[in-house]
Amino acid sequence: MTSQFRSLPSVDRLLAEDAIKELAAIYPRDLIINLVRQTLETERSAIAKSKTPASLDRIVASITNELDRIGSVSLRPVINATGVILHTNLGRAPLSHDAMQAIDSIAGRYCNLEFDVDSGERGWRDTHVESLICRLTGAGAALVVNNNAAAVLLALTVLAKRKEVIVSRGESVEIGGGFRITEVMRQSGARLVEIGATNCTYVNDYEEAITPGTAALLRVHSSNFRVVGFTHSVALDELVALGDKNNLPVIDNLGSGCFLDTTVFGLDPEPLVTRSIAAGAKLVCFSGDKLVGGPQAGIIVGSQELIARLKKHPLDRALRLDKIRLAGMAATLIHYLKGEALEKVPIWMMISTGIEQIDRRARKWAEALGGMARVVDGESMVGGGSLPGGTLPTRLVAIGGGGKKSRYRVHVLAQRLRQHDPPVVGRINEDVLLLDPRTVLPDEDKAVIDALRRLTA
Repeated sequence: MTSQFRSLPSVDRLLAEDAIKELAAIYPRDLIINLVRQTLETERSAIAKSKTPASLDRIVASITNELDRIGSVSLRPVINATGVILHTNLGRAPLSHDAMQAIDSIAGRYCNLEFDVDSGERGWRDTHVESLICRLTGAGAALVVNNNAAAVLLALTVLAKRKEVIVSRGESVEIGGGFRITEVMRQSGARLVEIGATNCTYVNDYEEAITPGTAALLRVHSSNFRVVGFTHSVALDELVALGDKNNLPVIDNLGSGCFLDTTVFGLDPEPLVTRSIAAGAKLVCFSGDKLVGGPQAGIIVGSQELIARLKKHPLDRALRLDKIRLAGMAATLIHYLKGEALEKVPIWMMISTGIEQIDRRARKWAEALGGMARVVDGESMVGGGSLPGGTLPTRLVAIGGGGKKSRYRVHVLAQRLRQHDPPVVGRINEDVLLLDPRTVLPDEDKAVIDALRRLTA
């Protein structure tokens, strides 16, 4: 073992290697020296565990590969052929062309983020989207923050800190990733008062729970699950009437939020923001990056008096959006105001695409694989915690299936597609690799076909 330790090259020996000397012209010398030392320490640890020491070439390759990794942005575009439209792991909603142009025009320059070019005085960043949101929703005022969890946190902190908020037990939900609405409330300082049962809550349950310490009534949309069978929930207009009677605001947490009628496309109804405002909810919170189809954001709409209180709270500054996301959000909202969301917002393009068009694309993909693939019926999911159980008919390219050897081959093919540039991500179901054109943008078809042809090469 002692001889193996001695066989390791010195730091100076590695720094003298041509491959590393070339990188010294790009990266700081201290960074390279630290990486060389870390690599040698890793090799010493391996030898101490009775592992065979790496050769000089392998050590040099390890160092250069790590430097390349450090110098590269790890975020990269991927092609989503999974059939999940709002795929959280893949970044949820892709942005429209106009939204990307708006971001590009702002990102590398100064802008009028908080500056009124007419008066020459300081402005307010939310003015770039507030009027657009109010026109779309009918609300008196609006505020945009980092995400919907932040929107709910801000609303509860301002209105209900050290006070009670009444919530139906069936709406005490987990948002995702182990993050629960009860935890958001706890961080806000509000005290949760659960009422009713998991499947049934009535308006008198709310009424009986109201005390002098009650600050608000909270309704939470069950975005990512569904309760069926014997159920009862309180309609929003009933809850608002109770709130008005007791001078309590109703906060409506819609989760995804939506501006378009999903039933037109054969999906279950998703609560519309306009209906919550029309019903009289004082604050309505929803996401900007799910069924709205914009960049990550949380949108709060409601009464001018309550929104003004939220804007004055110090937490608003901690949760606010930057110029890049504000530009993308404004461009996305304009699509709805122009009535062009189905033609320009990618998620709505995917939802509204007809089965005939998807079938044509699937067959072109399958042709690239010769006899390796077949086109079959399938279902696409909306995903992203929206429309639980809601699916759309689609046509899938199916590869493999049958036998232990085929199972291994299918996983190898899926890996090879992910290793393509750009990566193509499908899904495996019962040892069959499935690729869904619905969730692939039409201008990505050529990249998919190129990746599939590599599988037959």
